[in-house]
Amino acid sequence: MMECSPDVMTCSPDVNCPQIPFRQIRQMPRYNPAIIEPRWQAYWKDHRTFATPDMPVGEKLYVLDMFPYPSGSGLHVGHPEGYTATDIVCRFARMKGKSVLHPMGFDSFGLPAEEHAIATNTPPRQSTEQNIAVFRRQLQMLGFSYDWEREIATTDVEYFRWTQWIFLVLFDTWYDPDREKGRPIAELPIPESVSHQGKDAVSKYRDRHRLAYQSDELVNWCPGLGTVLANEELIDGKSERGEHPVHRIPLRQWMLRITAYAERLENDLATVDWPTGIKKLQSDWIGRSTGAEVDFFVGPPDEFSVWANQRKSIGFPAEPDRRVLRVYTTRPDTLFGATYMVIAPEHPLVKHLTTAEHEVEVQKYLAATAAKSDRQRLDVRKDKTGVFTGSVAVNPVNGLPIPVWIADYVLASYGTGAIMAVPAHDERDFEFAEAFDLPITPVYEPDDSGDVDRQALAAGRACFSGEGRAVNSGEYNGLKTGEFKRRITADLARSGTGRAAVNYKLRDWLFSRQRFWGEPFPILHELDEHGEPTGVLRAVDVADLPVDLPHLEDYKPHGRPEPPLAKAPDEWLYPVIDGVRFRRETNTMPQWAGSCWYYLRFIDPRNDAKFIDSEKERAWMPVDLYIGGAEHAVLHLLYSRFWHKVLFDRGHVSTIEPFMKLVNQGMILGEIEFTMPDGETRVDPDDVERDADHFVLKSDRSMRVESRAHKMSKSRGNVVNPDDVVREYGADSLRLFEMFMGPIEQSKPWSMNGVSGVRGFLDRAWRLIVEIHPEEMRLTAAVVDDEPTREQQVVLHKTIKAVTKDLESLSFNTAIARLMEFVNYFTRLERRPRAVVEPFVLLLSPMAPHIAEELWQVLGHGQSLACERWPEYDEALTLDAEIEIPVQINGKIRVRIDVPRGTSREELVRMALADERIQQLLGGGPPLKTIAVPDRLVNFVIKA
Repeated sequence: MMECSPDVMTCSPDVNCPQIPFRQIRQMPRYNPAIIEPRWQAYWKDHRTFATPDMPVGEKLYVLDMFPYPSGSGLHVGHPEGYTATDIVCRFARMKGKSVLHPMGFDSFGLPAEEHAIATNTPPRQSTEQNIAVFRRQLQMLGFSYDWEREIATTDVEYFRWTQWIFLVLFDTWYDPDREKGRPIAELPIPESVSHQGKDAVSKYRDRHRLAYQSDELVNWCPGLGTVLANEELIDGKSERGEHPVHRIPLRQWMLRITAYAERLENDLATVDWPTGIKKLQSDWIGRSTGAEVDFFVGPPDEFSVWANQRKSIGFPAEPDRRVLRVYTTRPDTLFGATYMVIAPEHPLVKHLTTAEHEVEVQKYLAATAAKSDRQRLDVRKDKTGVFTGSVAVNPVNGLPIPVWIADYVLASYGTGAIMAVPAHDERDFEFAEAFDLPITPVYEPDDSGDVDRQALAAGRACFSGEGRAVNSGEYNGLKTGEFKRRITADLARSGTGRAAVNYKLRDWLFSRQRFWGEPFPILHELDEHGEPTGVLRAVDVADLPVDLPHLEDYKPHGRPEPPLAKAPDEWLYPVIDGVRFRRETNTMPQWAGSCWYYLRFIDPRNDAKFIDSEKERAWMPVDLYIGGAEHAVLHLLYSRFWHKVLFDRGHVSTIEPFMKLVNQGMILGEIEFTMPDGETRVDPDDVERDADHFVLKSDRSMRVESRAHKMSKSRGNVVNPDDVVREYGADSLRLFEMFMGPIEQSKPWSMNGVSGVRGFLDRAWRLIVEIHPEEMRLTAAVVDDEPTREQQVVLHKTIKAVTKDLESLSFNTAIARLMEFVNYFTRLERRPRAVVEPFVLLLSPMAPHIAEELWQVLGHGQSLACERWPEYDEALTLDAEIEIPVQINGKIRVRIDVPRGTSREELVRMALADERIQQLLGGGPPLKTIAVPDRLVNFVIKA
């Protein structure tokens, strides 16, 4: 006989697993998970039960969890919900004959780990590895069938070596809009005017077009965390982590040109099976819109005609000069109603446009705006503020001069950082115009269905943002909105003052962090003979990767934008290559870097020659099922898709998307808290009982009690440690309860009483098979080799069918309910046939693997359940013996009769005619025509 090979994920009937010696366990009259569970976890580890083959054998299934941050507090009971779901899917799939890849690792760089290290005064690597050890122990304690030989952490030097390598791929790539793909930077066309300037000019030109580039940016600086944050890491103008104040300051930062992939990121959402809400969040964040770019001449109005004639001859330039304010608008059809312009306080032309007499006011306004977040500035509830620059621009469609203002409700990060203000047809512009007494010119009248005060609109006292017919728009008067947009966009293009354009709200990804605990950038800055940067960048040679973090005695942030790595020893900070002195980049990558590609490394985690073997990647990718929190919709999920598409363009991966099916598990909340109607006075749960859809006091059922469950948090003191639950009830009870609470996607309150109830079910399942014996544990006499009755077979096969379908649809709560019904039925029987009990144990095993393994052994088997095939069901045994058949008269249902399934056509007609109600309707005579379909219907046609 053969033994299970670690390279074979499923066993054929002629393969026996290593024999498990039958143990006579004394002093164990009841189900005792404290003894069973550690033993089976050790068995799985020793026998490499869940080791994944390098290449899938037959059908593959790649199932992935969003790997955790190893915080110092360890897991709470909310974490295992998604992990339990994926484990059930994987155990089920193995028993169905699939090759399963189910890995686990740790997202261990970044602020969470570093903040914990600082709080405990422990070096980040030491603190992180301690935390990982706690998480690993807890995950293994819960019996998850991960292939632990593939474990990775983003802080492993051999892992972030390849994170740095991927960054160099980004650094070596430019986006070709004509081919709509990323290409090697060496293939970037260099203009002759740049080539003539020499090697350094060419190098700097390439640097400006790379997907990874440096830029002077207004960034979200968080003194409390000592680092800049991406827009996605802010909530209501404060840091997502810690809720610290954030300020906008200019800083030179590394950026990733994710905007180049905006259209593909938007369009390819149609190719994945993701929740509609997540797709919408990503789509809204990308924010695609169509409209036009329009240039407004800035300068003396009497020079406008000369400028306009020049534009007719040269066309619309790719980049505007200092005589132009370029705007992006989704409504070029409202150009005739543009009565002023607004530029963002950060717009590069602020200084150029501000006249001397307005200099003081402008500077005061800019200083006040710098302390506001983007969210605060866009708050529609706040009063509009602004300041006049002293300059005017000329509207290209009518030649009229209009004033240029600065206002904080316009952001530099959207469009061009400048807008044409049309107060009659935009609510924000209308409020601003009213506040500063600016002209309001309506250029649309509503359709007949428009709900607006037409007289107030015509007088400039109202705002209408809908569609209608053009007025006050010269030759375009009378046109409807759609036609007006098409005509004016084409006319702007012919005049050289505009062009059709697509815009995205998505901004380039701010990729620098001023912290110690992150991946060092593999970038060198060339220095001149005086030690000053020349502006020339050099990538670290791939052969010299990884660039490891140096040892620092003081790695704590100091509240200033200078990164801690600037304090590194000179031998690390200032390498000399070919006689040229360089300074290493001292910013580090953000926490998201390592999680952008970890799903790929799991496929080939020990490869030291490349980041992944291409044959293995083609065999295992894409990820078939990805489970994790919805909070990562516009962070990790968007970033990972971007990196994956770059790697696809450069030929390193074979799929356009990394994650095919996504499921977001709901949050497990703290236990329900009960209060009196005042919301403050707490009520003991023992004094509460349910009354229909609400709760009341037991002592006074007329008194309604309020109930609420909060998110688990240390501050509320409602965190439940899985160690405590496992110690009291066992890991299988915790797993079952988390799946039994409700659909995986819903948020549910925790309940220790619920865990106790599930433990009671496992006790009953145990007693179904195991007899209490003073000396040993053995088969109960009630488990017999008798042939099961038809009724018992029907119960079994209905259960197999239902549980199979439920697991395929991730309906774990209903699958468990089916198993409970099975136990309730067979517990009442004195004799329990082996042919019925054994399939039940297999059905139970994905959800409660420890007790199932033990019961399988007790039933006399010498191999692990992982080697067993999933039970099959007989469809005929899942059908009800009797079915209800509608009987119709002239196509209208008159009665329903119960008949045995499979009744012949002739017998079906006879039984229908035997019904007294049908005889009365037929009037005692025969029908004109009879239609009978077995198991479906009977229809008698009579004269109307």
